[in-house]
Amino acid sequence: RGDIRDQVEPHLKLGFLCPFPGLTYLDDLLPKLWAFICELGPHGGLKLFLECLNNDTEESKQLLAMLMLFCDCSRHLITILDDIEVYEEQISFKLEELITISSFLNSFVFKMIWDGIVVLNSSETVALLIVCPTENAKGETLELFQSVHGWLMVLYERDCRRRFAPEDHWLRKDLKPSVLFQELDKDRKRAQLILQYIPHVIPHKNRVLLFRNMVTKEKEKLGLVETSSASPHVTHITIRRSRMLEDGYEQLRQLSQHAMKGVIRVKFVNDLGVDEAGIDQDGVFKEFLEEIIKRVFDPALNLFKTTSGDERLYPSPTSYIHENYLQLFEFVGKMLGKAVYEGIVVDVPFASFFLSQLLGHHHSVFYSSVDELPSLDSEFYKNLTSIKRYDGDIADLGLTLSYDEDVMGQLVCHELIPGGKTIPVTNENKISYIHLMAHFRMHTQIKNQTAALISGFRSIIKPEWTRMFSTPELQRLISGDNAEIDLEDLKKHTVYYGGFHGSHRVIIWLWDILASDFTPDERAMFLKDTGDTLGSVLRGFFTIRKREPGGRLPTSSTCFNLLKLPNYSKKSVLREKLRYAISMNTGFELS
Repeated sequence: RGDIRDQVEPHLKLGFLCPFPGLTYLDDLLPKLWAFICELGPHGGLKLFLECLNNDTEESKQLLAMLMLFCDCSRHLITILDDIEVYEEQISFKLEELITISSFLNSFVFKMIWDGIVVLNSSETVALLIVCPTENAKGETLELFQSVHGWLMVLYERDCRRRFAPEDHWLRKDLKPSVLFQELDKDRKRAQLILQYIPHVIPHKNRVLLFRNMVTKEKEKLGLVETSSASPHVTHITIRRSRMLEDGYEQLRQLSQHAMKGVIRVKFVNDLGVDEAGIDQDGVFKEFLEEIIKRVFDPALNLFKTTSGDERLYPSPTSYIHENYLQLFEFVGKMLGKAVYEGIVVDVPFASFFLSQLLGHHHSVFYSSVDELPSLDSEFYKNLTSIKRYDGDIADLGLTLSYDEDVMGQLVCHELIPGGKTIPVTNENKISYIHLMAHFRMHTQIKNQTAALISGFRSIIKPEWTRMFSTPELQRLISGDNAEIDLEDLKKHTVYYGGFHGSHRVIIWLWDILASDFTPDERAMFLKDTGDTLGSVLRGFFTIRKREPGGRLPTSSTCFNLLKLPNYSKKSVLREKLRYAISMNTGFELS
C-alpha cells in the first residue's frame, strides 16, 4: 500500500474539480475505484477505513477522501440510471457487486453510529455531531457520513422497489433487538440514531412491536387508557347504515386531534330507523371504520383510481369534481391513520409511488420520479424510457414538453413547463422530458389531494413513527402481513369460557381442523369472520365460549372478538359447520 497516494490522487483531483463527471467517465472510474477498495482488506477494507477515522495522517485523509468520492459519484450514477440499465444492462456495477457494496456501506454506517463516532447534538435534534480531535476533522467526517449514508439509502430504497439483494441482507445479526430496545428506554443517543438513519438493520416484526409500543406510550401520556383512577373520554356517534359515509364524515371531521386518537363508540341505525342492538367494545367501531375505508377507496366514487395492471390505489386526478374534495381527502387520511393507530388492518393496496409520498421520500434530493413510474403504469414507463434509447433524431417524433390527456371526454393539454406545448423534445432535452413527464403524472396532477391526505394521516400518526418502515413495509403495516397464521401463537392468546378449556375435546378438534383440514385461505377467513386481527391477538382478545344447543352454527361477536362455539358431538360436524359458516357468511355475523 506504499503507493496509495499515487494511485488515488489523480482520481481525487479530477473528482473534486468535477464532482459529477460524464456517465462515460463514471462507467470507467467507479469499477476501478471499487476494485481498489476491495484490495484494501476483507469486506471492502472496512476495518482499515474505520481505523482511518481515528487517524489524522495524510494517508488516512486520502483514503477517506477516495471513499467519499466513490460514494458521491456512485450515488449520482445510480440515481439517474433506470431499471433496465441497473438490473439488465448492469451499467458500471454487476448486481453481485451492488450486494457487496451495500453490505460494506451498511456495516460502515452502523459502526460509525454504534461506536459513537456520530452522536446527536445537545438539543437532540436531527443534526449530528462528530467525535473527532479537531473542528476541521469533524466537518470532514460529517461530510463522509452523509456521503456513505446517502449512497447506502439510495441502494436500500432501490432494493425495496425491486429486489437485488438476498433475504435479510440489510439486517445486522450482531444487533439484538432486545438490546436496542433497552437502550431506547434509557434514551441512549446511538439507539435513537439507528432508528433515525438505518432502521432497516432491525427485523421488521420488531419495528412493528416498537411502533405499537410508541402508540401505547402516547395513549398513556394523553390519558386515553383506562386506569384505576380515571377513565378516558369517550366520543359517541350515531351512524345510519344507509348514509354511513356522509354521517361518518360529518360527525368525525370536526373532532379534535385528541378526540380522534381517543375512544370512539358507534351506534348503528338500520334502514328502518331503529337502533341496532349491540355493545361497542371496539368491534362495532372496527366494523364502521372498515366499511368507511372500503367505500372511500372504491374507484367508482372517483376519489381514488387504480393503476393499470396490478390495480393498486392512488388519488384520482379528477377527484376535484367532488365538492370539498380536499376536506374529503383529509378525512380519508384521518380514517387511515386511525386504523393504523388502533392496529386495525384494512384491505387497501396502495401504489408504491403513493406510499413513498406518504413517507415523504419525494422530498429527498436523491428521489427519482422515473424510478417510481412503473408502479403507476409499467407500459407508460417502457414507452417513456425507450425515448432515451432512441437512435434517431427525437425531434422527428413530433413531441413537445406537454402531456395530452382525455379528461372526461375532452382532450386537455398539460404543459410540463410554461410554454411547453411549443417547445419540441430534442436529443438535448429528452432526459429532462422523461423526468418532467414522470413528475407530472405522479406528483403535479395529484399534489393537492396527496397533501390533504398526508395532513390528515399525520394528525394521527407521527412522521417519525412511519420513517422506521420502507414503502412495502408501510403497506404491510396498513393491510397486514400475508404470512401464514401462527396457530400456536393464537392458542397462547385464547381465553375459554362457559365450560370450555384447552383440553376439551371440541377445542382439541377445533385446533386440529384449523391446522390439518383448513387451507390457508380458510384459516384467514376464520380469523376475519371472528373479528380478529393480529393486533387483537397480540393484546390477548381472542375468546371462545361454549353455547347451546349443539346443532346450531358457530357465531361470532365482532364487539368482543368472541367465537361462540356449540358443544358438537362429532369432529366431522364441527368441521362441516365451520366451513359452512365462513363460506356462506351466515353464522359468523354480529350476534
